[in-house]
Amino acid sequence: MATRHFLSLLDLTPAELAQVLQRGIELKAWQKQGKAHEFLKNKVLGMIFEKSSTRTRISFESAMAHCGGSSIFLSPRDSQLGRGEPVPDMAKVMSRMVDCVMIRTFHQSTIEVFAEHSNVPVINALTDKFHPCQLIADMQTFYEHRGSIQGKTVAWVGDGFNMCNSYINAARQYDFQLKIAAPKAHYPDAQVLKAAGSHVEINDDPAWAAQGADLVVTDVWASMGHEEEQAKRNELFAPYQVNAELMALAKPDALFMHCLPAHRGEEVTAEVIDGTQSVVWDEAENRLHAQKALLEFLLLPQS
Repeated sequence: MATRHFLSLLDLTPAELAQVLQRGIELKAWQKQGKAHEFLKNKVLGMIFEKSSTRTRISFESAMAHCGGSSIFLSPRDSQLGRGEPVPDMAKVMSRMVDCVMIRTFHQSTIEVFAEHSNVPVINALTDKFHPCQLIADMQTFYEHRGSIQGKTVAWVGDGFNMCNSYINAARQYDFQLKIAAPKAHYPDAQVLKAAGSHVEINDDPAWAAQGADLVVTDVWASMGHEEEQAKRNELFAPYQVNAELMALAKPDALFMHCLPAHRGEEVTAEVIDGTQSVVWDEAENRLHAQKALLEFLLLPQS
């Protein structure tokens, strides 16, 4: 059987993504009940981090521990990759020693080259182009609170970077309508946008995007690698703040999500992120459960 990777949401079919979602909900219930689920016993996850992380590292390490497996953390200081070892060489070596590799890196091309030379599954834990693990958690969170997202309307407000690109792919895979509001200089990847066709609309007006939305989502204005642009971005993105006035344009039962970390007073107000419509803490927790389901899907034979 060919090795399956998870470099973007498009690497799984809609049916497979639905399977992962339901399994994530089941595994979450099992953990709350104290039911053992050590189906990854003797499996090892290699974790390569070129970017810093809180939720990603904790959720993957905890997932492997809960499921009976183990994990190995590698920062740029802990591997030869940080000293210039060719990516194909590292992929060939690591995939002979571990059962799966999770990579959080600056460039999508890095993870694509690694996967090309790996004979074990490779998981994208964030690149400059996509953050698919966050999306499987977000989709599980919406399902838990409102049921299927199919046919719903989602508003993306802010920077058209990796999270926005992943929401575009999600609109295709989960069959919802995505309305993106971003400054024209920060629109998402043109090819990703074009491939989504009628599932996605885009404008530079946040009020237009939020109108009638079932879910409103944002992210920081300056992602990792853009810190030197912080002051300029704060001025440019100020009209894109998700506040009570913007949420009032969405449906009365609309949810708010943010992948975290959040900067209160910038991309979102404290009133919104700490308010009753926010599900960011469930969203963060679901990284753990959704990734358990993903690891099981990639590592264990499917019946």
